Amino acid sequence: MTPTQPNVRSYDLIGFGDEVPGVLALVAAAREFNRRTGRRLKTLLMFKGSSLEGVGGHLVRGGLAYLDRSNIPLDVRQTLGLPTFGDPAAIYKEFLQRAGVAQIALDPRKADAALRRMLSEAGVDIISRIQIQAVLKEGSKLVGIKLTSGQTYLAKQFIDSTVHAELAQIAGVPKLKGFETFGLPESELPVTLVFETEGLSIQRLKDVELSFLKRFINRNDSEAQRFINIAAGSNAALAEQFRQGLVTPQGQPRTMYVGQDHIDVLSRALSIAYHSFRGKKLALAESGAILDQANIAILPGGRLSWNALLIYTTGSQAEALARGAAKPTAAMLEEMKFIEKWFKSIGATVVRSASELYIRHAGNVTGVVEPLSGARMLEGGVFSNEALGTFGYHLDVRGGITGLGARAAEKGIASISFHTPPLFNIGIRHALVRSVPNLAVVSPASGFDGYACAAGRIVEFNVAVGQGVGIAASLAIISNRNLAEITNREVRQVLEQTGQLSRIYGRSYMTEASRLQAFETSLIA
Repeated sequence: MTPTQPNVRSYDLIGFGDEVPGVLALVAAAREFNRRTGRRLKTLLMFKGSSLEGVGGHLVRGGLAYLDRSNIPLDVRQTLGLPTFGDPAAIYKEFLQRAGVAQIALDPRKADAALRRMLSEAGVDIISRIQIQAVLKEGSKLVGIKLTSGQTYLAKQFIDSTVHAELAQIAGVPKLKGFETFGLPESELPVTLVFETEGLSIQRLKDVELSFLKRFINRNDSEAQRFINIAAGSNAALAEQFRQGLVTPQGQPRTMYVGQDHIDVLSRALSIAYHSFRGKKLALAESGAILDQANIAILPGGRLSWNALLIYTTGSQAEALARGAAKPTAAMLEEMKFIEKWFKSIGATVVRSASELYIRHAGNVTGVVEPLSGARMLEGGVFSNEALGTFGYHLDVRGGITGLGARAAEKGIASISFHTPPLFNIGIRHALVRSVPNLAVVSPASGFDGYACAAGRIVEFNVAVGQGVGIAASLAIISNRNLAEITNREVRQVLEQTGQLSRIYGRSYMTEASRLQAFETSLIA
């Protein structure tokens, strides 16, 4: 095929999927190419969702307004004079500034506008609502994507930012399902249907929670104790566990924390109240969906964005949902009717769910240039002299990994908890695919082993990787090489030259790293 044929268009770089790390990778690539050559990089962004509903994947169409930020220990921040979230990738700081983020809350509408501006400035073309019919390869290299619409798009380098590495899979890259990296292909993190409320003020919400807390703590309130019993599924031990979690060690009600632009719900009081109304046990695997302790983003116009409705998902279901453009199922939308009814009963006037799901994880590709494990993160990540930035995040997983405890017990391992959050230096080699050398996967589906995807699924981290991969793609195009040949040091040199290199402050926690390495090695299939 040649670009002169009808229905064939040729680009330098194609991004598949519009998750924020992929979008910003394309912007970084276009900027570096222009800096070096004075010319525009021919770049295309294609994705399965509808651009009419916004550009920006699960942060925009999925409505995930509460951003997980880098976790930097206080002593490290004080020693180095770092702000709360450390020193993120330059392009991420720019995106947050353009989208008007104060700390944590990202308004999806402003995010969409900011991303569109950045793409437009970089000269990136956009097509949405696409389906891949086939890919074109020359040897091991990917050379084109043929869509079901009949159009074919050719390129020199490709970046896949989908949560399930769809382009990579179609191009023949092997991928493990769910937590198959632990021998648990059908165990997967829950998905979330994010929703917004209007009319429910922060003060009203605090008052409602405190009222529930006082009643649930009062063992003489027979109706409130009956509500706890319903939420516990008539399990006395679980009911007592719920009661214990409602108070601080000092015996005070465990009330929500209200920050500058976000709210952290610290107790299960609202969850218990909802589940008693719902008549369903507050247990994810048993009930299929739970109202979890919420992360709430405070948005303009009295809007509150709730990351709280967790939906149990298997490895196969996560893959199917991702391939279906992350659209919620009829059962999920049915649960939203109960959510809407209950939230209106406590003061909301409007309750609206996002148009797409937040899919946390859907397996991982294998055969990358340099896989990244949880133990390697705890060791401090890549060497500081080749690092592109630093990121910190705890290695626990929301909703848990079904069967991991039992599988560990089979191997004689008592604990599956690793409480030291890694603070690790960032590189790009876990995102570069050895078997398809002109393709990178910049997403939770990158080449993570074991517990690494717990931190590796976070947008802030993946944007730093994406910035590096974008620069690597421009270097590969200019020098007529493959992405897989570009080193961390080459990318770091560009960041230094352009004043974009973040501060490097990774830490090595060798005792915990050794313990996690033994755990991961014994469980990894």
